[in-house]
Amino acid sequence: MPITPTTHPIVEHPRMTVIGTGYLGATHAICMANLGYDVLGVDVDARKVAELSAGRVPFFEPGLPEKLKEALASGRLRFTTDFALAADFGDVHFVCVGTPQAADSPAADMRYVIAAFSSLATRITRKVLLVGKSTVPIGTAARLTEMVHEMSPVGSELELAWNPEFLREGHAVEDTLHPDRLVFGVSSLWAEQQLRAAFRPILEEQTPVVIADLATSELVKVAANSFLATKISYINAMAEVCEVTGGDVNILATALGYDERIGSRFLKPGLGFGGGCLPKDIRAFKFRAEELGVGQAVAFLGEVDAINIRRRVRTVDLIRELVGGDLMGVKVAALGAAFKPNSDDIRDAPALDVARMLYLEGAIVTVYDPEANENAHRVYPDLDFADSMADAINDAQVVALLTEWDEFRNADPEVLGQLVANRRIVDGRHALDADRYRAAGWEYRALGRPLSSPTVALAEHHKDSAATPGR
Repeated sequence: MPITPTTHPIVEHPRMTVIGTGYLGATHAICMANLGYDVLGVDVDARKVAELSAGRVPFFEPGLPEKLKEALASGRLRFTTDFALAADFGDVHFVCVGTPQAADSPAADMRYVIAAFSSLATRITRKVLLVGKSTVPIGTAARLTEMVHEMSPVGSELELAWNPEFLREGHAVEDTLHPDRLVFGVSSLWAEQQLRAAFRPILEEQTPVVIADLATSELVKVAANSFLATKISYINAMAEVCEVTGGDVNILATALGYDERIGSRFLKPGLGFGGGCLPKDIRAFKFRAEELGVGQAVAFLGEVDAINIRRRVRTVDLIRELVGGDLMGVKVAALGAAFKPNSDDIRDAPALDVARMLYLEGAIVTVYDPEANENAHRVYPDLDFADSMADAINDAQVVALLTEWDEFRNADPEVLGQLVANRRIVDGRHALDADRYRAAGWEYRALGRPLSSPTVALAEHHKDSAATPGR
């Protein structure tokens, strides 16, 4: 990899801007300020800026509100809508804006990334480092480098690097402050050294660093997400096989997980993945590979996506079967709306997709989620939402566990049984104690499991535990 040498000095304790204060940007800005850096968060949305400036995180993430209060109290963190102020302030500018799926294709919508880099480049008048953290198609960094060089008053003195993020919602603070690895996509030694200065407290913990070219650094994130999505869909494909052969996918997953070449993490059958990253990232990756003429290499991602969507349909099938084949007028308690626990994110949420399909078949659906009710009601106003788990399941003819919050996992099946009309439950996340529910008189069903399947506790890595979302 060609690295351009430079004699230009680095800033040992750089001032930072973070462009975009959504989930990624707000978390990054808050955590970097807590590491001792002066940080300016920047967003075109004045409402977000006002909320964060007042010490309120506009989304649910365990541990982050406390970190925000600490950072604001230290005086090291501020928020603004002023790009001119940001351009003057920062030595290192992190661009953390979203790349949602385009409205008319699987491609990533790059408008926000281009706007962010443009807004900075036209205003910067000294040598600084622009760092992309957004998930982007391969080749974006090279195109952006040409763009900022043409737009900036300092021309090629304005350097660009890529530092992909690997945050897990519900664990974002831990993943920012104590990451598994850091990836620096750079084209000069100066850029590498400046990034090392920007992450010095994390590097002092002996965090592994991968120094890469720009193209590889862009590829790391989408490759990682594609692999994880494939692993999840693989075990769910095995669940489909188990359903027609009488096998038990939980026992199968346990046996496979002991193989060190495979491992048990993400080898968890159930309703499948959702959220704002995995679904849109694998679609955009496949689309970009086709543009580059290597679509056949990642064609399997189309089936990964299809398997994932089929899990939602199959969950509805299971609920329908449980009530005798017709959902019209059946009262269903849908436990969960967020795409995963410890989050209020409902983007591409399997839970809500299932609730919507049940509703469209005539079921009377009541949804409850400990954190995502408000977001879900905004998107699906036709669904009924309860303020508590007890209210949701009251007089229900079938209960569907769709997001594995601890509140649902730890509930007493005997107590729940006193509230429902019929003791029937579909465990869409393989999160419940099947033996305990059956002992309490429940008819228990789960995807890929025989009718009388015993409890099988799936392995859980300590980093994935809901009990330790962050430090």
